[in-house]
Amino acid sequence: MALPGPLRPAPARSRSEGELRERLAAQAAVVTADPLVPAVVISAIRPGASAVYCAGVLTLGGGTTPDPVTRFQLGSLTKVFTALLFAELVVRGEVAEADPIEAYLPVGAAPRRRSGPPITLFDLATHTSGLPHRPRGFYRSAAARIVSDPYARYGEAELYRATARLRPRRTPPAVRYSTFGMGLLGLLLGRAAQAEYGELLAERVLRPLGLAHTATGGFDTTMANRASGHRRGRPVPDWHFQALAPAGALHSCGADMLAFLRAQLHPGQTPLAEALAATQRPRHSLPDGAGPLCLGWNHRISRQGHTVLSHTGGTGGFTGYLAVSPDAGVGVAVLANATSTREQPVVAAGHRLLGELLRPATG
Repeated sequence: MALPGPLRPAPARSRSEGELRERLAAQAAVVTADPLVPAVVISAIRPGASAVYCAGVLTLGGGTTPDPVTRFQLGSLTKVFTALLFAELVVRGEVAEADPIEAYLPVGAAPRRRSGPPITLFDLATHTSGLPHRPRGFYRSAAARIVSDPYARYGEAELYRATARLRPRRTPPAVRYSTFGMGLLGLLLGRAAQAEYGELLAERVLRPLGLAHTATGGFDTTMANRASGHRRGRPVPDWHFQALAPAGALHSCGADMLAFLRAQLHPGQTPLAEALAATQRPRHSLPDGAGPLCLGWNHRISRQGHTVLSHTGGTGGFTGYLAVSPDAGVGVAVLANATSTREQPVVAAGHRLLGELLRPATG
């Protein structure tokens, strides 16, 4: 029998992953120390290591802990996926960036343009359409549910009535963050492909990237292994979406967020390489000196000189943060089952972790 050889040190990858998990655990502890945040799941990737860390409970006062496939509502993080769907349809030649929205709107829903060029699909994807944050008349229809479930009864008929009432003036193009615009973009992509938005997103984006636990529908009390949303320390109803689903309806989990981060950092290893690259490319420079706009992403340069693409999201009971630095090979996603508060613990944790992972290693 051969004598055992000398003990070998653990592989560098294992040490790196262990150190990464320690960082995630430290940030998770800060987030869940806030009594208003029951649970948090943090996904992160950097060169040589990746991890998902889960902490807290699915319902405040309960005993069930989250795991990497526990579902959380994403809110406006959905916009990043809708922009990627747009880029993929452009790559396939099914739509063009310069297509005017009138080409896909139903009869009678086109806006009456006063001056300047028409609103294009590209304008919707970069928040340069000048459309308001929410459609005209939205608050009147959602007044009774503005906190509990504001989008549940806002359908396509109401949205198309709102587009018909638009009188855009677009010289120069106005930069204005618009849930209305991104929701409209998703609906128009569905009309172009003759498919329902959620099904189209699953076929063209979610399944090709292996995001098996991410979807636009089915998030309700019958779903197994899902977190309950909270506001001010109390459970709240889930949000539901109709016409504005492309702007906020997705739910997902830590494992899928890690897979999405990996796809963003290594697009060439996915079936969506060209579309992913297109969403990351800077497009519009903002007049106030802020970072340029990408398709669905906010763009900035970090203190370390790295490109950072980011987005935040939330519903009445959930908060999410998503950021990638393609040139640094770093990505972070934070999901929590509590709505955003003044202290912004979830977003702050994402910023801190991203900053730590972007700093050069010492030692």
